[in-house]
Amino acid sequence: MPKIEFLYEQTCPNVADARAVLRAALAQAGLPVHWQEWERSDPAAPGYARRYGSPTILVDGQDVAGEPPNDEPSCRIYAAEPGRHRGVPSVALIMKALQPDRPSRTGALAFLPAAGAALLPKLSCPACWPAYAALLSSLGVGFVDYTPWLFPATVVFLVFTLALLAWRPRQGYWPLALGLGASAVILIGKFAFDSDIVVYAGVTLLAAASLWNAWPRRQAACPACVEKIAG
Repeated sequence: MPKIEFLYEQTCPNVADARAVLRAALAQAGLPVHWQEWERSDPAAPGYARRYGSPTILVDGQDVAGEPPNDEPSCRIYAAEPGRHRGVPSVALIMKALQPDRPSRTGALAFLPAAGAALLPKLSCPACWPAYAALLSSLGVGFVDYTPWLFPATVVFLVFTLALLAWRPRQGYWPLALGLGASAVILIGKFAFDSDIVVYAGVTLLAAASLWNAWPRRQAACPACVEKIAG
C-alpha cells in the first residue's frame, strides 16, 4: 500500500474536487480509500508540505504530476488534456502514480524460444547418433534427429521475437534494430560458421534487445510547465 498524502490550503477552492478525484482513483485502483492530509498553514504540518501548491497529492513522497517542491507555493494548475487545464489532477494521472509502469515480463522473456532453438546442438555428425540414442534411451526418451527442422524453427522463433519488438516499441525502434542484428548474428554463427561463441553473443544481444524494449520509458518532468501556464 503506497503512502498517500494530500496537501492543501484551507482557502483553496479546488480542495473538495481534488479529494473527490483522489477518492475515485483509489477506488479504481482497488486500494483503501484513505490518506493523510496536511494543511499547509498548520504548525504541525511537515516542512515539505509547505513547499507545494494547493492541492497536491503525494504518492510515496512524490508529486503525482512530477513537480518538485519550491519556495513559492501557490495554487496548482494541472494539464487535463492538450489545450485544457484544471486546478485538480486527473484520475488517470493519480492512477499512473499509484500503479507505476513496470517492465513487461512477457516482453522481457520473449527471446527465450529463439534462444532455446539457437542453443540446440546440430546433429550433423551421423557417427555421433548412436551416442545420442544411447544417452536418451538411458533417460527413457526416444532419439529423434531434429536437425532438418532446426533452421526453420530458429527462423520462426526469431521472427516471433522481432514481431513482438515491432508490435510494442516502448523505446522506439532501436531495440528492434538491435534484435535484427542479433538475429543475423545467431543465424550466421550457427548455420554458417558453426561457432558457439558467435551464437552466444547473438543470444546475449537478443536478450538485451528484449529487456530494453520491455523496460518502461521514463517521462521527464517539466518543472517549468506550471509557471508557463500560470503566466
